[in-house]
Formats: sequence, structure tokens, C-alpha cells
Amino acid sequence: MNNKFDALKDDDSGDHDQNEENSTQKDGEKEKTERDKSQSSGKRKAVVPGPAEHPLQYNYTFWYSRRTPGRPTSSQSYEQNIKQIGTFASVEQFWRFYSHMVRPGDLTGHSDFHLFKEGIKPMWEDDANKNGGKWIIRLRKGLASRCWENLILAMLGEQFMVGEEICGAVVSVRFQEDIISIWNKTASDQATTARIRDTLRRVLNLPPNTIMEYKTHTDSIKDNSSFRNTKITL
Repeated sequence: MNNKFDALKDDDSGDHDQNEENSTQKDGEKEKTERDKSQSSGKRKAVVPGPAEHPLQYNYTFWYSRRTPGRPTSSQSYEQNIKQIGTFASVEQFWRFYSHMVRPGDLTGHSDFHLFKEGIKPMWEDDANKNGGKWIIRLRKGLASRCWENLILAMLGEQFMVGEEICGAVVSVRFQEDIISIWNKTASDQATTARIRDTLRRVLNLPPNTIMEYKTHTDSIKDNSSFRNTKITL
């Protein structure tokens, strides 16, 4: 299991034990960076629950990203900027990661934590996400850590009851506010998006007048922004 717990450390800290595998790569087959990537993923074994652990319905992966605000981000540079923290398959493995991670309320700058089902990248263009969208809730400072924990525990515990529709969740730390969002596969399925919205209100114990916004990933790709031009619903 991947042990890179600290979200604020560079993610390449654990990738220096790959040298033995270099001989198995065909020389000149790929650029060095591509080769390193394939080695890293090739060496990662399937994550499974340990003996007597409580398996989750799906495996999930934690990711972390941080960028300079105001600088336009292409999908390529964004993909290079998201760092994989690790994947877990059981309740116990989740807590092992989570207990070592910085809480969102203690992050600085323009930072995001992402928790997505294994195999789904936290990108609009990913096959699992491209026809979907996300519910967005803007939080005043001081609420992000509690809301993030409640959200991901509800997601891991299958409380949304929408089959395989949930892709993942994101907490975005910004200077004036924090934003949490939950991504689903099918933006056009209004019954599902409504159920996700209602479950979100309940698990986060949101006041009735909390503004919630839904944005399709197609719109995000068009205006190259996660949060601009959102549709507001009370």
C-alpha cells in the first residue's frame, strides 16, 4: 500500500525504488518521464482489504493539488499538478490515510483535496466524468474540515443511494472562502442530481437557505473554470 501520507510533500518522494525495474523497460521506447510513470503504476499492486478489515463497496484514491491563483490552467498542466496520495479498500485503510493528512482548514493558499473512486481521475475530461457535473457549496472560512469529513464519510458509506452515479468529492481551499463539491456521472439525470442535493443537505446539516449550485463538466470545459457561471438553487 502506498505510504505517501503527507499531502504537502512532493509526491515523488516514494518513487526512487524503481531502479531495479529499469532493465525491464525497452531502451528508447518512451521518454523518461513516461517510463517513470509506467514503472510507478506497474509496480503498484492491487489494493485489497486486509484480514478482518471492513471492505468498502468501491476502492477510492486520495489526490492533492495546489496551484498559483490567477494563472490559466490547461488540462495538461492541471493533470501534471495533481498528486496521488494513495488508494484504500477498507474502512481501516481509509483512517490510516486520513489520520495523517492535513485538515482542509489548515491548508494554505490555493489547494484542493480530491477523493475519487479508484480509476477515475479528478478531471472533467475523464471518461467517467465527462457527461456529468457537480454540486457546489461555498463555505465561509472555518467550516471546511467538518463538512469535508461529513461528506466523504457519507460517500464511503454509500449514503447517497444513487447506484454508481457518484464519482468523487473535492474540497477547494481559497483565500476568501472554501468550496466543497460532489461529482456525479450523468448531469442530465435530474432525479439523481436532486437526490444527491437532498442527501448533501442532510449529511452536512446545511441551513435551509444555503445556496447550492450545479455545474456540468461540459460547461466547466467551455469556460475553463470549476466555479464560474454556476446555476444557483436554494
